Amino acid sequence: MAQQLDYHQLRAIFTRFRDANPEPRSELEYVNAYTLLVAVVLSAQATDAGVNRATRPLFARVTTPAQMLELGEEGLIEYIKTIGLFRNKAKNVIALSRILVEQYGGEVPDSRAALQALPGVGRKTANVVLNVAFGYPAQAVDTHIFRVGNRTGIAVGKDVLAVERAIEDNVPVEFQRHAHHWLILHGRYICKARKPRCPDCLIRDLCPYEEKTE
Repeated sequence: MAQQLDYHQLRAIFTRFRDANPEPRSELEYVNAYTLLVAVVLSAQATDAGVNRATRPLFARVTTPAQMLELGEEGLIEYIKTIGLFRNKAKNVIALSRILVEQYGGEVPDSRAALQALPGVGRKTANVVLNVAFGYPAQAVDTHIFRVGNRTGIAVGKDVLAVERAIEDNVPVEFQRHAHHWLILHGRYICKARKPRCPDCLIRDLCPYEEKTE
């Protein structure tokens, strides 16, 4: 675990991320806040690519909680059976859709507490929805961000909540909106777990990681 980088180091790092990719996007495909919520729930312990393959035909038919309830659990399973834990996820999607219809007029709430009260929705999922759908500077910390944050000193913490707070506390405000996207993409494609691509890293000279690969 590296030491937490200071303000000037973080500003330099995120300036490079922004210059390279000014408007990073979620790799999950969606058409509105509801389909984003469903996609993120389905993505737990699954790849974005695998979820996208399943949801393209699903979201061509279903874009609202009411339509999902009309499709039903067994109907949903037919679309998502290639995704891991699909039966439990189908139950959660139908249950959260019913709550959205009955309690929120079919709309997705823009409150972390309200989102986390929905079946199958944890803090990370809620933060993704708040950030991507509503534009809030919420930090959805996954395994990639946890690794990158601690390896590079960008956001140091012993657990995901500590890393989330480290981003919020240390990263300059102007970068908060897209911070978690830049870090996820960096972790997926450059700062990988087993063989980080250090020669291709745009922040290599600013990174304190001692075991840089050649």
